[in-house]
Amino acid sequence: MMSVVAVQSVKMVTANMLLSVFFVSGALAGCSKEISIVITAPKQMEALSGSCLLIPCNFRAKPDTDFSNTRTTFGVWIKNDKSFALHPNNVIFNSSMVNNIYPMKITGDLSQKNCTTLFSSLITSYTDRYYFRIEDGPYLATAACDPLQITVKDSPPRPRIEISGDLKEKESVTISCSASTPCPHSPPKLTWNLQQDPHNNIEENTDHTFTTKIQKTITLSDTHDGFTISCSATYPVNEGREVKTAEERKTLSVSYAPKDTSVSISPSGLVSAGSWVNLTCSSRAKPPASFSWFNNSKDGAISVAEGDFYRVKVTNGTDIEDYYCVATNDLGNQTSSWINLKSADNSDSSLIWVSAVGGIIIIVIIIIIIIIIIICLAVCVWWFKTKHQTPQQPQSQRGEEMSLQMPASKTEEDIHYGEMDFSRHRPEPSSSSEQDRGQQQDTLYAQVKVSQTANSLTQTADGPEDLYAQVKKK
Repeated sequence: MMSVVAVQSVKMVTANMLLSVFFVSGALAGCSKEISIVITAPKQMEALSGSCLLIPCNFRAKPDTDFSNTRTTFGVWIKNDKSFALHPNNVIFNSSMVNNIYPMKITGDLSQKNCTTLFSSLITSYTDRYYFRIEDGPYLATAACDPLQITVKDSPPRPRIEISGDLKEKESVTISCSASTPCPHSPPKLTWNLQQDPHNNIEENTDHTFTTKIQKTITLSDTHDGFTISCSATYPVNEGREVKTAEERKTLSVSYAPKDTSVSISPSGLVSAGSWVNLTCSSRAKPPASFSWFNNSKDGAISVAEGDFYRVKVTNGTDIEDYYCVATNDLGNQTSSWINLKSADNSDSSLIWVSAVGGIIIIVIIIIIIIIIIICLAVCVWWFKTKHQTPQQPQSQRGEEMSLQMPASKTEEDIHYGEMDFSRHRPEPSSSSEQDRGQQQDTLYAQVKVSQTANSLTQTADGPEDLYAQVKKK
């Protein structure tokens, strides 16, 4: 039952296709007989509701027609069906009339066969098929074979991201983002994440439509691989009171030579002589890299294996440390660093020596730190004593200064030195002891500080109460 239905469906589709072909062929055949005007315009155009649509249009009349550019020429737009006689409401615009059904305006010069038209304040119900007609006195012609399909949408079309050049590192490529501009009077604004505030260029296409474009030239590297370009087109609508935005994204796939080539060792650390070690080579590359293993012997580099994995037996401490790998792809190659691994048997003495040296270094460092601390403490103590010490004079010197003080009103001192004989106040000595006394007599000098002025020192020695002295024995 299902097979019968399927066969019938196929037959119906085939019949419809044949009918469509015959209908189009017949329509075109009818057009070729009755046509007297041909227009050059896009076959299909898309526009955004709330915006406008500029329709590029030129027409050509057949040579044997009665078209004259000296007469006043009018342009007419008809929707849905070219046979407007049966449907007069299909005439939605006539340049000879002031009030029209649709907000259209012919901006081209009809006398120069330019029928370019601006379609404003679009709404989605304006989506339809349109025909252009010329009325030039006795010359009346409709471009029946050149209908224009106009589609009005609420959402703007997404911009297009294009890249010129090979996506390989070190290659310069030009990346552009473009958006259709059906209304060049209110073009979209393009922005993207490649640069801030890019300059928007409005370009005219070969069919006389317009496109807004931004572009940037960059030199690719491995960091651009996987980078996503985001471009947004913002369209003003409703005379700029609102905007509608569409966005497009494109992820770069950049080829590059091997990077970050390295070798991992398992097991890691010290291994016993005679054991096996697994070496794995890894690299970041696009396309993926192939790997080769080499041993840098005394005769030069020797290829020992292919592939990212290599297994080697440890015999002594120098067998493994000279192994390395090379990652290669179509764009280049990169060599890993040499492997640094020693067997535990050959490393014991080295470990003991290293431990001893490490211990000595630690002890020396501790001693230096202790010496520095002691020096710092000594300096601090010396500074503290110097800062807080009060100078003290000897007791004897302080006593001498006190005994030699002058009254507060005295501004000048007179110091007199003299030889004083104290025998005057003593009893008369005997003649037998006179000589002995003269030999034993000591001469005493005194420093006399006078409490009066120098002019008053006219008193005799009988008045010693006016003098005071400190007598020192010489």
